[in-house]
Amino acid sequence: MTPERRAELVALRRARDLMDREFAVGLDVAAVARHALMSPAHFSRRFRAAYGESPNAYLMTRRIERAMTLLRGGLGVTEACTAVGYSSLGSFSSAFLQLTGETPSAYRARDHDAIESMPGCVARAVGRPVRLPGRPPSPADRAGSEKPDAGARA
Repeated sequence: MTPERRAELVALRRARDLMDREFAVGLDVAAVARHALMSPAHFSRRFRAAYGESPNAYLMTRRIERAMTLLRGGLGVTEACTAVGYSSLGSFSSAFLQLTGETPSAYRARDHDAIESMPGCVARAVGRPVRLPGRPPSPADRAGSEKPDAGARA
């Protein structure tokens, strides 16, 4: 591996770590790309090549993953929506449904005793939302620089 490639991967990891930490604030591709010291277009291409999905799709998955945890903990749908950075309940519900296959209300009402009794590392792996085959791609998947929720600036 060349030193340039290693430096690029380090920058991409730093950017991904930023998205993991700051998922609930108004991040957009340009801000994350600046953090990685890359142009937005180059960052989007390199991020997709490294991680297999666009930066927006990654950020949406992190937000929905956190919302699932909050809903399992008893938080209401509206509160979970705003806590993970969505300003529109409709956009949040649509993204949640698209990623998990069920509405946030249905997910919240479901029994989560099995996942709550697992160790945290196992629960995160089992509970991680994954885009199912055959499910239409979200706007974030179609274009690396589109925003899934304009109000959340993702």
